[in-house]
Amino acid sequence: MKQALDATARGLKTFGSDVVDGFFEITHNSFALLGLALVFAVLALVARPDLRQSGEEQLMGWLQSRKPAPEATDLEPTAIDRTTAASPHELPKPQAAVAFWLSKKYRVAPEPLSVLVAEAFELGKRTKLDPTLILAIMAVESSFNPFAQSHVGAQGLMQVMTRVHGEKYERAGGTLTAFDPVTNMRVGVKVLQECIARAGSLEGGLRYYVGAANLADDGGYAGKVLAETERLRQVVAGRTPPTTVTPPPAATPPGMRATPLPVVAPAKPRAEPDPQVALLGDS
Repeated sequence: MKQALDATARGLKTFGSDVVDGFFEITHNSFALLGLALVFAVLALVARPDLRQSGEEQLMGWLQSRKPAPEATDLEPTAIDRTTAASPHELPKPQAAVAFWLSKKYRVAPEPLSVLVAEAFELGKRTKLDPTLILAIMAVESSFNPFAQSHVGAQGLMQVMTRVHGEKYERAGGTLTAFDPVTNMRVGVKVLQECIARAGSLEGGLRYYVGAANLADDGGYAGKVLAETERLRQVVAGRTPPTTVTPPPAATPPGMRATPLPVVAPAKPRAEPDPQVALLGDS
């Protein structure tokens, strides 16, 4: 009986030892096979870049398919790259003063104005034009509305005639960029340079710019631009001209005869560009 138990114990011990040895042998071989498979996979990817690219595309597609769909109100994290705005406090003091003054006068936010002011000063440095002149033209033309459009097709901040100067927008991506504030500024400044060169003077160039080169007068356009330019120069110099127009006279008290007000003719609408001005678009 005892011998039988000993034989059984030895048999179980041998069986257990064989199982353990077999497990380690299988595991060792499996790791070896896995290692070989990885080596062959790496060699295949190195030798065949097309396979690597295809695998990456499939993996990215799988990951995208597992990504939950965004909600309709989600904002892209890259939206800041498209935002035309900056802190006015990061500008040099004179430029910041101009941004705040224009913001108060034209009731627009100082942050997008800060980008326009900085761009105007940079353009002025490169083109030898007074940056306050550039800003004054935008003020008179559009009151800093980048989506403004006149009845004759002038568009954007500087009211550039897109159908006349469309080729100037090509490098920026096409005529739709007329509504991008910075692009419209750059094209408008280029047109202004051409107008001044053609006329031989700043005031004459402004008449060309507004399309009144061959008219008896420009409806006071050049005077408005130059007056606003002078006010902006005062802001740059540290002075603060008023930002509001002169208020109308107070109402006449009852029982007193009112003094008749002079009749003022309405401002002339912006004229259609004459052929000579349109030629500037081909230069």
